[in-house]
Amino acid sequence: MKLGFIGGGNMAFAIAGGVISGGLICAEDITVNDTSESALKKFEDLGMKTSCDIASLMGCDYIVLAVKPFIIPAILEKLRTEFSGQIKDTVFISIAAGISVSFIKEKLGFDAKVVRIMPNTPALVGAGMSVIAKSDFPVTEAEFKNVTSIFDSVGKTEVMEEDMLNAVIAISGSSPAYIFILIEAMADAAVRDGIPRDTAYRLAAQSVLGSAKMVLETGKHPAQLKDMVCSPKGTTIDAVAELEANGFRNAVISAMKKCTDKANNI
Repeated sequence: MKLGFIGGGNMAFAIAGGVISGGLICAEDITVNDTSESALKKFEDLGMKTSCDIASLMGCDYIVLAVKPFIIPAILEKLRTEFSGQIKDTVFISIAAGISVSFIKEKLGFDAKVVRIMPNTPALVGAGMSVIAKSDFPVTEAEFKNVTSIFDSVGKTEVMEEDMLNAVIAISGSSPAYIFILIEAMADAAVRDGIPRDTAYRLAAQSVLGSAKMVLETGKHPAQLKDMVCSPKGTTIDAVAELEANGFRNAVISAMKKCTDKANNI
């Protein structure tokens, strides 16, 4: 299996590194295309082929469209006008927010093999959450399985209908940013109370990690787990009451709605 990337950003690096470390694909069978030579150096250091010429990707079985959504139309136009005869059997994997499978097929000018996926940045540390849109013909069952295995190598995967992917952006694609803000705010509060900054970040981050693991491994409702921490007349229930008074839940829900609305209008 030969894998190509259009775009040499963080997600491409995470995915490429994951498939190599997992033994799924050899470094020499991966080609990364980007207009910036400096962006390609980290891929070269892992033994991957790199090029500023998109023609270098011809012959790849799978090509990941790993560029920003606004760049996608120009990329697809170039593929259609210059390489249409060479990409009929290529499986295109799109990780671009808000770009539908039908849009990609329309711009390529034929019934291309396209799989749409929404990953997230924790893939950089092998803890990603990738949601894969169900695919029909002409993507074969074997090809879809190969795509899934690529993203299994950098974390967990779920398969859902494509019309759910814009909502997925809000809950898993963009949500690491919300969690980073939470960790930073928790650390700021701890620093104010005298805890050293580096220690505060470790305490906050490990608490978030452990809390998430409890949700995943115990099977208990998050409200049950919250109640386990909130003792009568205790410190935690006072903190929870303050969060509620300041609209914590509503802020999260409203932010996610904004995120989904933006994805729906890209």
